[in-house]
Amino acid sequence: MTITPIGERVLIKPYKQEEMTKGGIYIPESAKEKKKQGTVIAAGTFKDGKELPLKAGDVIIYGGYSQEEVEFEKENYIIVEFKNIVAKVD
Repeated sequence: MTITPIGERVLIKPYKQEEMTKGGIYIPESAKEKKKQGTVIAAGTFKDGKELPLKAGDVIIYGGYSQEEVEFEKENYIIVEFKNIVAKVD
């Protein structure tokens, strides 16, 4: 079974947040700064049917507050709208 985003949406595996600093200090959840970076797992299409300019494996930076968190096969993913993708990291 796979997840395929519908419309102008992208399925992302976000980078995991660090639990401790390099010095060994535990960082509570409330103090963690959310990294807005991840790896593309799947991408939908534009309204006219053309593919989005992203492919599986691309590393991206995303913004915005509108995102859906999804748990699938014990892994956490997020689905964001393509307009919230800020940059592709090469």
